[in-house]
Amino acid sequence: MNARLLTLGLCVSAAAGCGRFGSQPATTQSERIVCIAQVYAEMIYALGAQDRLVAVDYSSTFPPEIKELPTVGYHRALSAEGILSMRPTVVLHDGNIGPPQVIEQLEQLNVPMKTFEAQPDSVEGTKQLLREMGAYFHKEARAEELCVTLDREMAAALEQATQYQDHPRVAVIHFGRASNIYMVVGAGGRGDGAAAGRMVEWAGGRMAIDRPGMQRMASPEVIAQANPEIILMTEYGYDRLGSNEQVAMLPGVAQTDAARNGRIYRVPEHELMYFGPQTGENIGKLAHLIHGR
Repeated sequence: MNARLLTLGLCVSAAAGCGRFGSQPATTQSERIVCIAQVYAEMIYALGAQDRLVAVDYSSTFPPEIKELPTVGYHRALSAEGILSMRPTVVLHDGNIGPPQVIEQLEQLNVPMKTFEAQPDSVEGTKQLLREMGAYFHKEARAEELCVTLDREMAAALEQATQYQDHPRVAVIHFGRASNIYMVVGAGGRGDGAAAGRMVEWAGGRMAIDRPGMQRMASPEVIAQANPEIILMTEYGYDRLGSNEQVAMLPGVAQTDAARNGRIYRVPEHELMYFGPQTGENIGKLAHLIHGR
């Protein structure tokens, strides 16, 4: 064992003495959970199991009180030391973590890690995950309540969308913290950005970029040719710039109808970039932005 791994191993030994260091479901407040997945973190709060959380990653920003917790870095740029300093009894993650060498270190040190089986890549998948996490935290009744609420709010949002006759072209811009560059989200497909495309469509808009996934805003043509009537920008990227005028300085944005008509909006990432317990309610908020009512 090299010196670095030995040092990390001593951290694990110290952590093991501070609580139950196993991968069994959480049952007591001695659990110390590090959660590295924004949708998991939101669901933990929605289920009422947040008393077991000791740290999250940078992307976990909802609900607002989660910002009071320590962070262990960006989910794709983690450090083993940062995670171990939280003395976790389990690390919950959705598989979208890195770099690989850090994961290998944690595995070599037998740090318990868990990924839930359900994939929140649809509303049905989100409900499955809520139920799976509800069973893990012994919050089954609360999980069922959240699923019923999600179904009700989704039905209301979809009914509302049928009232709109116009379907404005919408572009979604998201700042990729791993790549340190602004990305434009396309329609359809699966994976990164897919949730945003579906939610815009459910809210009565249509995606201005028709190719699936995300692409870099490396040239003005990417967004200028799509000419969206509305631009939705997730909050981290918007706040880095600070105003619609600064957003308009991104490649091609100034040439769009959205910039000319002042229809550039800041949207919290959790309301747009992934499905969660409040997706139905969030679609209603998007519809208000897209349709101006």
